[in-house]
Amino acid sequence: MKAIVLKGFGEITNLAQEEISVPQINYQDVLVKVKAFSINPVDVKTRQGGAEVDKFIKQNPIVLGWDVSGEIVAKGQFVNQFEVGDEVFGMINFPGVGNAYAEYVAAPFDQIALKPNNITHYEAAASSMAALTAWQAFNEYGLLRGKETVLIHGASGGVSHYAVQIAKYMDAYVIGTTSTENKDFVYKLGANDVIDYKTQDFEKVLEDIEFILETQGGDNFGKSLNILRSGGTIINLPSNLTEKSKKVAFEKDFKGSLFMAVKSNGSDLGKIAKLLESEIIKSHIYKVFSFNEIQEAHRQMESGHTVGKVVISL
Repeated sequence: MKAIVLKGFGEITNLAQEEISVPQINYQDVLVKVKAFSINPVDVKTRQGGAEVDKFIKQNPIVLGWDVSGEIVAKGQFVNQFEVGDEVFGMINFPGVGNAYAEYVAAPFDQIALKPNNITHYEAAASSMAALTAWQAFNEYGLLRGKETVLIHGASGGVSHYAVQIAKYMDAYVIGTTSTENKDFVYKLGANDVIDYKTQDFEKVLEDIEFILETQGGDNFGKSLNILRSGGTIINLPSNLTEKSKKVAFEKDFKGSLFMAVKSNGSDLGKIAKLLESEIIKSHIYKVFSFNEIQEAHRQMESGHTVGKVVISL
């Protein structure tokens, strides 16, 4: 089968297409013929030698990726929840090795869900890690209650554009930060208010926020803590917190997590599937690249100017 193999951690040019063996499945797996997979920031960071790199050091060949959507072509003897021919999607073995940049992927049955008929494989693949991250941020790492005010940083990004929609579904008052160019997009997602970070300092216009989803890291986390209500919740996604921000965090009364790691979970994904099916949330696809354009796709992710998700078509 065709796969994108990483020849060494570092440059984009280390990604190359090769022929490798179709994965074997065990009694609790399904074999998925991949129609689309999506690229997330963790893919780029791992390729560069960070993030999940420790999981891949002993892998040969190294195949990145976790988000897939496709059709089941074989299943293990103990899999009764799915049938050959079912269209499914999921985030495979995260944290861990998903091997999603390939024509076929072996997936544990409890990490996938049926793809809604009214969405494309592109939209399904896009939603896997990103929408799951937003869902688990609001329902596991933090508990978002109706009527709370939620601040979502980088609201036009991969995780955040789902977070805006999910928070609205959960009856929150949603404030998003974004650039001038993306304000209208974030309003269309359902945000009640949008702060243009190019012209406004959110520290000066906001206070007493009850729940913050912090997607930028660095000093932005510390600034966010300054406007968080005492006893409020802040969930941080990036792993690049400064020591100064960590110090401020330990001195402040808050709930939440200094670093959130999303986990593969078929039950949670099933809830995402229902939201997609009912069009309560929608995937915004920035661009669909071909399998041969994997380097260009990674380059787009590195640019930091992606609205929504980047997807690869097979």
